[in-house]
This record gives sequence, C-alpha cells and structure tokens, in this order.
Amino acid sequence: MTNKIEISSMIRRKTLGLTFVLGAASLAFAQQKVNVSGIIADRQNAAVPYASVTFSHKTNKMFSDAALTDEKGAYSLALVPGTYDITIEAIDYKKSVLTKEITAAGNLGVLTIEAESSATNGRTQDIQGVVITAAAVKPYRVELDKKVYDPSTDIISKGGNLQDVLTNVPSVSVETDGTVSMRGNSNVRFLINGKPSALLGIDSGANALQSIPADQIERIEVITNPSSKFEASGTAGILNIILKKTKGMGFNGSVTGSLGWLPSTNLNTNLSWKKGSWTWFLNGGGGYRESEGRNDNDTRYFDPTSGATTYFFEQNSLNKSQNKNYNANAGFTVDLSEKTAFNLSGMIRGFQSENQNTIDNTNFNAARVFQYFTQTDALGNSRNLSLQGDLGLDHKFNDAGHNLYLSLSLQKSDNKNNEDSREYADNVFVNGSTGDSKTVNKSVIGKVDYELPVGEASKIEAGYRIDHNNNDYSFLNTLTDDDLIYQTAADYSGNTVYSETINAVYAQFKSKIDKLGYQIGLRAENSDIGIDYLSLNGDKTSRTDKNYTGFFPSVFLSYDLGSTNDQLLLNYSRRINRPRSWFLIPYPTSLANRQNRFQGNPDLNPEYIDSFELGYAIQKKKFTINPTLYYRATQDETQFVVTSEAPGSNVLITRPYNVGSETQYGLDLNLTADLLPWWKVMASADLFGYKSEGEYFNAATMVAPQSFEGDGFSTRFRLTNSFKVDKTFSMQVQGFYRGGEKTASNVTKPMYVLNFGANKTIWKGNGTVAFNIQDIFGTRGREVTSFGNDFERESLMRWNPRSFNLSLTYRFKQGEKVDQPKRKKDINSNSSGDDEPQGPM
Repeated sequence: MTNKIEISSMIRRKTLGLTFVLGAASLAFAQQKVNVSGIIADRQNAAVPYASVTFSHKTNKMFSDAALTDEKGAYSLALVPGTYDITIEAIDYKKSVLTKEITAAGNLGVLTIEAESSATNGRTQDIQGVVITAAAVKPYRVELDKKVYDPSTDIISKGGNLQDVLTNVPSVSVETDGTVSMRGNSNVRFLINGKPSALLGIDSGANALQSIPADQIERIEVITNPSSKFEASGTAGILNIILKKTKGMGFNGSVTGSLGWLPSTNLNTNLSWKKGSWTWFLNGGGGYRESEGRNDNDTRYFDPTSGATTYFFEQNSLNKSQNKNYNANAGFTVDLSEKTAFNLSGMIRGFQSENQNTIDNTNFNAARVFQYFTQTDALGNSRNLSLQGDLGLDHKFNDAGHNLYLSLSLQKSDNKNNEDSREYADNVFVNGSTGDSKTVNKSVIGKVDYELPVGEASKIEAGYRIDHNNNDYSFLNTLTDDDLIYQTAADYSGNTVYSETINAVYAQFKSKIDKLGYQIGLRAENSDIGIDYLSLNGDKTSRTDKNYTGFFPSVFLSYDLGSTNDQLLLNYSRRINRPRSWFLIPYPTSLANRQNRFQGNPDLNPEYIDSFELGYAIQKKKFTINPTLYYRATQDETQFVVTSEAPGSNVLITRPYNVGSETQYGLDLNLTADLLPWWKVMASADLFGYKSEGEYFNAATMVAPQSFEGDGFSTRFRLTNSFKVDKTFSMQVQGFYRGGEKTASNVTKPMYVLNFGANKTIWKGNGTVAFNIQDIFGTRGREVTSFGNDFERESLMRWNPRSFNLSLTYRFKQGEKVDQPKRKKDINSNSSGDDEPQGPM
C-alpha cells in the first residue's frame, strides 16, 4: 500500500530556497560546529514527519543550515555556536518561528507547531503537481515502554476478528479456547482505547474477542512491562486495542463484508466526518458464526497407597454453537477553543449464543474392560448486552506540553445463561439438571492526568484514578431423578455480590541527558473488596472482606547507540494480579458436566510480580530487530489444580490456589525484514524457563497440604511471510509453534498451526478482496496430562476445525481534498496506550 502526497509549486519554490540555504551553509566548513538535535511535534505531542527546520544565523547567513525531520519527527545537524532564528514548516501546519541561543552540543527538546485551523488558508488547496509515493507504515515498531503492531498489513486476519489479529501479534499467543497469553502468562489485561471496556466485557476480555471485527482495529499496543502511569493489574502485561476513528477531513469510511466456513457472515463499517472543529465517528456491524469444539478426556484412577489401577473413565464431548453479535461505537470531538477540547462517545455490544453439548461417558474396570455407558445432552443459550459511555475534557495550558486531562467512563453488562442437561444410560433417562444464571456487571472509572514540562527535555506526570466495580452473580441449579421431580441443588445455587473500589495515584518523571533517557515513577493503589455469599433459601450466608494497599514503582532507561533508532533498553516494574471475581465463587456454577467441574476459591489472594527487562532495539528502513531478556519473580502465584471431589470419587474439580512462588526467565526476540522488494518477513520467538514451588490445601478432601513444585523450559515461535505478486495482489503464510510445558500438576504437549491468506486490490484502489484459511492441517489443539493424588488424566481439546473466510472491503472518499486542511491527530483520540491520552516521550 502507498500513501500519495501532492506537493504544490509553492512547496517547490520553498525546496529551492532550502537548497540554497544548504549550499550556503556548506561554505562555513572551516568553523567549528556542534551537534544539535530535537523533535518537531504538534499540540498533541504527536511527531510531525518530514517537516523542514531552518536555522538562520542572526549575524552571518553563511552559518545557516536546515534539516528535514524523519518519520518520527526527529532531526539533527551541526551548527556554529550563535543566535539563530528557527523556522519550522510542514504541510497543513502553520509556519512557526522562534529564536534560540546555541552555545554547545545538545538536544533542543520538543519544538511545537500548530495545525492549520482556518478553511480560508489555501495551503492544502494549492497543492498540485508532483506526486511522491511513500512506503506504508511498518507492521511493528518499538517505543520506550511498549511495542506497537499495525494489523493493516495482516492479510490472514482480514474479514476476521480480534482473536484472529492477536494470533499474529509479537509476544502474544492465543490458545485454542481463546485464552490469550503473553510470554506464557495468561494474566493479560485488556484495554480499549486506554481503559477497560464493556466492548470486551467489564470482567473478562478473552470471551468476547470474536465480537470485535478486525477491520475496526487501528493498532494494538503490547505493553509487557507497564510504567506506573498504567493501572497495576495484569502481571503478564497489557494489550491496548486502539479502534479506528478519523482518517481525514470531510467524510471518509469503509464497508467490509465477509463469508466463511464453518458458516460465518459479517458486515462492518467505519465512518467518520470531520469539518471545522467537529469530528464525528461511527463504527459498527454484526455477524453470525458457528463453532464446533471437542474435548476428550481419558482418566485412570488408582489406589494412592499401592498405585494399582482401580478403574478407567473415558469422556468425549462435542460442543456446537450458533453465535450472533452486533456492536456500535459512536461519538464526537469538538474543539471548544484553541486549547480546550471535549469528547463524548458511547458503545453498545449485543451477543447471543445457542449451544448443544453432547457428552459420552464410558466406564471401564481395572483391566480396561467395558462396564457401562452414559450420555449427557445439554442445551443452553446465552444473552449479553453491554453498554458504555465515555466523556473527556482536555486542556492545554500552553504549547509546551503543559496539559490536563479529565475523563469519566460508565459501563454496564447484563449476561443471562440457561441450560438443560439430561443423562441417559442405554437410552433410558437417568437424571437431569437445569441451570439459570444472571450476571450484572457495573463499573465506573474516573481519571485525572496532569503533565508539566520542566525545561526543554524533562516532564513531570501525575494523576489520580478511581475504579468502582459491582458484579452481581445469581445461580439457580436444579437436579432431577427418573421420576422427573426437580429439586433445587442448594450446594450449587445462590447469589454472590462482588464489590470492589480501587483508588490509585501516580507520579513519574522523565528526561534525557545526552544519549541517556530515563523515566522513574511510583503508583499507589488501595483495594477495598467485599464479597457477600447468600444461599437460595437464605440459611447460608457469609462475607469476605479484603483490603490491601500496594506500591508499584517503575524505572525505564534507554541509551542511544548512535541514534534514536538504535537503542539499549532497561526497565523494571512491579505489578499485581487481583483474583477475578468468579474465581472467588465457592460453588460450581454449572452442572451440565458433573464429572469435570470448575469451582472458585474464596481464600484466593492477589499475586505480586517484580518484572525486569533488558532489551535492544534497532529500527532501520528495511529491518527491525528487538531482542529482550526478561526475568519475573511472582509471590502468591495462582495455579489451577485438579483434585477429586472426595476420596474415591470420579468427579474432578478444578480450583485456583495460591501455591507459593514462581520465577520465570526468557528471551523474547522480534524481527521484521524486507528481504526483497516482493518478500517481507516478521518473526518472533519466545524461549522461557520457569520454576514454581509451594503447597496447597484442599478442604473438601481434608488431605494434608500437598506440595507443589514444577519447573521446565518452553518455547513459542511465529513466522509470517508476506509476498507481493504485483501491485494489486499479495499473499501471506503464517506458521506458529508452541512448545511443550510442564507444571507440578500438568504437562502440555507441543502444537503447531499453519495459516494462509491472500488479497487483491480492485476498483482503482477503493476495494480489497481477501481470502484466508485458518489451521490448514487441522493441528490446532491442546493436549494436556493432569496428575492428582489418585488419578491421571489425558485431555485433548480442539476449539474449532479448519475454517475459510472470504471478505470484500470498499473504501470511499479516501484522501479526497475538502475545504479544510487535514489535522494530524485527533486531540481526544485517547489512544496513545498510556493510562491517559498522551504517549511516552
């Protein structure tokens, strides 16, 4: 893809002038010069690429010189010491002139220019003549405290959803059930435009990944070691999903429709309109998708004393579902004045699913001789409606970066689920169960962020944030015998109300001394949690209160090895993983699969993690290399342990426990390269070792505390090859390998996946046809061996079979000239990835 920039005759005249200045400057070679550098940015601190920066010496024009900024807004040149008039010019920006005294080598910091705000200025309208073609943005880049992935070059995910996009993001892997992990850790914090969002679910993001179309995603920010500015949740790191907003002045938009197999259909649109001080946007769509998952378990039970096998139990489950979803995200931004802007937006997401689960249970004796067979048929449906409203006010005290940001987010999510399961033996009804559940999640998030420049190269940042979450869970489960008399299952029914308030403050200081950049910060968070458990008939009540305060420092260091595109990075942060609310519910919430159930643990405490990273980043025109060594130490580590419901029982229950401590170390390597004009690659590798040790106590079995020790080494590899056949046709092949992994109670076998995609541009660049195949060889699955005190279980889970997708995208009014000049960045995009609208220095 190329971006075309038209340059007018006026610009050509300025280019000739610039050439003259450069020629005159060359006559001053005999004078001793000093190296000067800096960055050109707009009022929102976004870099301004390809701006001309002219230094005119006050007394001797022979010493004058000029430079153009690179794609990151940076420039450098050598000047004779003296007093200079600095003129900054860029297309669609007002000309800026300032005076500075240059006495020694150094960095002049950030110089700010202002975007054109009047339609009467004809600069953009006058652009005619020469056309310059520039390469599209790289899919992956490294910044001080995050990595940024641009999915626009990802052919395989076109017509898909967020889950498909994440499968190609460096340092990220997606399991077959949709669980997302970073560097082998699944405690990932999801954000939408910098904050938790009802679009992904207030309490969980992984279950809603398929409801966000890939076409609505502008970029994904991978933050493996967040700074103190971010909320401290998420020990693995943060994935900040930035949705598309405005692309230019006037009316712009695109529509994407897709068809796939297993049967799936999607229709999504992105619309924006920008005129004067107003910006409006609307993203929305919906779709239908069928899925088919398999889960096979083979369990051997034995005498814990002698080790002799007692019997075998085999379970095969097939789950088919039909899913419908829709979502809309709309809002506006208005500049109230030159320095103040207001934004308001709202989003809605709806989801419904019909499920059919067939579970075959086969029992064998110790000699593996068939004993009896039962089958469970379960029908269920789910409904979800999520709403979110956001408003914000941004104020710039001046153009030097002195800013104040205020924001408020209100979110609500309603979830309803019901299921009806029946068990048969030799086609004769044995028993059944029903389950009805309702979950209401409410959340309020308020933030205040403040930025104060100190000198030309330093900045102080501080802020306050409050999160209040209230989750109300209601479960009603019944059991019936062969007389079809339903009775309430008291041990599996009740109401749980989870209330949480988190107050947080942070402060951090960032600066740069010659080639050394640094950022130090401290965040303090107080968590006040109350959990009420109430049985259905009211005779069992209990309450759990938790209150703890944590301090979370962060340190980021960078050293330029020759330039800002060749850096050594060292950082440290402390994080917390608060248990998810449903991990604390002390009873099973579903009885459809009675032999394998999940049950929460109300005694679960948060994890704390200290994370260190040492990385190197070299970013050139044709390649990017980013190796990172990391080390993590976790206290009160949470592990999911499979145990028997009672001694001798064939019912297995999975519970979370705080088992002790864990250390993890590894190498995370990411690479992009333009090998040939028609061949590009993006590769990533994660090699990590781990060790866990501690103990847990299962109150249900009353067995003495069990020791928990596990260690091992695992790998993740991903390689994406992109081939440009001609100007309109491209192909992509992606391979992923996940190595085996071992803990104290589980051994996971290796897995590999191969995907393919192709797209063709049509209709003079306004349309794109894309086709992809996910899991070409049908190898995507998860094989796990679980160990317990009296059992050993082999499990194989496949979430979806091989799938195909064909999509068509139409773009209209892209790049058309309108009455007003294009703004470089939406002042209220709130999409920088920090815990507020602005990005790192």
